[in-house]
Amino acid sequence: MEERPPVWIGHALLTVSDVARSARWWHDIGMREIEENAHVAVLELRGGTHLVLVPGEPKAGDAPFDLMVEDLEATHHDWSERGIEVGPIKQGRIHNAFEATDPDGYRVTVNSSHVIGPV
Repeated sequence: MEERPPVWIGHALLTVSDVARSARWWHDIGMREIEENAHVAVLELRGGTHLVLVPGEPKAGDAPFDLMVEDLEATHHDWSERGIEVGPIKQGRIHNAFEATDPDGYRVTVNSSHVIGPV
C-alpha cells in the first residue's frame, strides 16, 4: 500500500488524578494540545490520534497503548535529562524500547519506529 492506510485509532483514554498536570506532562513529551478544561484534556499525536484525559481514579500500571518515536536513543536521553522517569533501553526482536512513567504511575512503552511510508 503506497498511500496512507484508510483507518487509524481515533482516541485513547486515561483516567487521571489531575487533568492539568497530566496534560502538561503528555504535552511536554511531544503531544499537541487540542482542548483542556476542568473536565477533559485532549492531546493529539502524529497521525491524528487523540489522547483523552479525564478526571478520576487512575488505574496505574501499564498504559493501554504504546508510543513510537523516530529516534529512540535521542528521545530517551532528552526525557531523562528533563527529569522524566525512564527505564533502560531494551533490545527487542522487532523494536527496541524503554518505559516512561507519567505522574499518575502509568507506564508507557516507547518503541523505535518501523513505520513504512507516509502516516
